[in-house]
Amino acid sequence: MKKIGYFASIKERDPAARNWFQIILCYPGVKAMFWFRIAHFFWKIKLKTLAEFITYLTRNRLGIEIHPGATIGKRLFIDHGHGVVIGETAVIGDDVTIYHGVTLGGRGVVHGKRHPTIENNVTIGAGALILGNITIGKEARIGANSTVICNVEQGETVIGFKAQPVKKSGE
Repeated sequence: MKKIGYFASIKERDPAARNWFQIILCYPGVKAMFWFRIAHFFWKIKLKTLAEFITYLTRNRLGIEIHPGATIGKRLFIDHGHGVVIGETAVIGDDVTIYHGVTLGGRGVVHGKRHPTIENNVTIGAGALILGNITIGKEARIGANSTVICNVEQGETVIGFKAQPVKKSGE
């Protein structure tokens, strides 16, 4: 994907997006990202309770929970958004698309890095669970309602419970 502005990238990825005004007013993922950036700023300057309170208010209003400690790249598009959960040590690259009901979560009580790393240009289908300290490679596709607990290679598409590869890049 060519490098373009945030609203243009959403318009490019969502055929229902008509203009930036509609995107700002009607897309909860855009609002969640706005509040995440503010909460993340407070998290980084060690005002963690304030950051968590902003996250709490955002979750209650929009149904999207992004921990203020998460690391998120440019142009993340959360489409529809309700039920999205992104954990504290999750790392998300640029130009990632996440549909509603996705969880980027941990697996049990683990200290340190315990959430997934999502590389650039990944698409994650509705209801997918990506759990643990795993990596989803660039340009990978995660099918709707898939449960992913192992690394996914660059360009790979995975589907299903205990998601299994169905296609590699170039196939």
